[in-house]
Amino acid sequence: MDITVAIDCMGGDHGPHVTVPAVVDYLRHNPGTDIILVGLPDAIESELRAIKFAPGPRLRVHAASEVVGMDESPALALRNKKNSSMRVALDLVKSGEAQACVSAGNTGALIATSRFVLKMLPGIDRPALAVVLPTIRGRTYVLDLGANVDCSAEHLLQFGVMGATLVSSVENKKRPSIGLLNIGEEEIKGNEVVKQAAELLRDSGLNFYGNIEGDDIYKGTTDVVVCDGFVGNVALKTSEGVAQMLSTYLREEFRRNPLTKFAGLIALPVIKAFKRRVDHRQYNGASLLGLRGIVIKSHGAADSYAFAFAIARAVDEVRGGMLRRLSERVAGLPHQPENSSSYSQPMPEERPT
Repeated sequence: MDITVAIDCMGGDHGPHVTVPAVVDYLRHNPGTDIILVGLPDAIESELRAIKFAPGPRLRVHAASEVVGMDESPALALRNKKNSSMRVALDLVKSGEAQACVSAGNTGALIATSRFVLKMLPGIDRPALAVVLPTIRGRTYVLDLGANVDCSAEHLLQFGVMGATLVSSVENKKRPSIGLLNIGEEEIKGNEVVKQAAELLRDSGLNFYGNIEGDDIYKGTTDVVVCDGFVGNVALKTSEGVAQMLSTYLREEFRRNPLTKFAGLIALPVIKAFKRRVDHRQYNGASLLGLRGIVIKSHGAADSYAFAFAIARAVDEVRGGMLRRLSERVAGLPHQPENSSSYSQPMPEERPT
């Protein structure tokens, strides 16, 4: 059975100029996937004509009349743009017409709209953003990356369950290891929330490794790294900054004088191999976990090469039965009443039309 993915074509910094070519390239290399392009029909069809690809059985256009801006208020986008490409793509997942949605649009609006349209799985209080990062040993999954600034110990436990289920589904690991990001490995380290979360994780039946520190992320100490969205987002952005600094330093050193330029020429094959190995575009696509549907958030500045990886991530989650596995796994979790005041993306009530 083919997998159908709904694409929010209008989201991101580049819109259809990136999303449409990415979809066409993905379809050419992956025969088992169907795509629904959601957005302004004229803009989408113009891009399809430019790359000489026509809609057909595996690719169709679904009209949406509105676009959510990258800097738009999530609450206003949810209330006022019921026919946005983002909302319509999520509606297709809710109806079962598509098994997953991919969007490079406004992160806050995507979280708020996804939570409103798809609802949360029983036993999960909040959606969490999970990303894949390269490590010395392979790769690791980190969550939350910014959907939730303030978290309770129970929320961190839920993140651990979601992360473990995601890895089991797409990596075929029966008992992935879970690490709790902390300021030290000792049990006495950290604030009270982290200490309580560690106790819950130890008693959860998960393969809990224990506390880990920031350098353990790229060492690949555990398969999953759990943290709140504030810490996770800072760690991710810091990593991106360090990578940019090292890249700049390396270019400057190789261009310093004729001798270093010659050395750079000799080292060019190694440099290219290194760049391929750490190319961040291969890790594009954050999983928005905890919903009654599969939603992947692509980086807003992603090019077509990177966006295709976000589509692949959505397909992998569908094929691995991630949603079914997570539903089964969270059924027995203790459910805590949600305190909306601590949620970083509060959900407004939708007004009647």
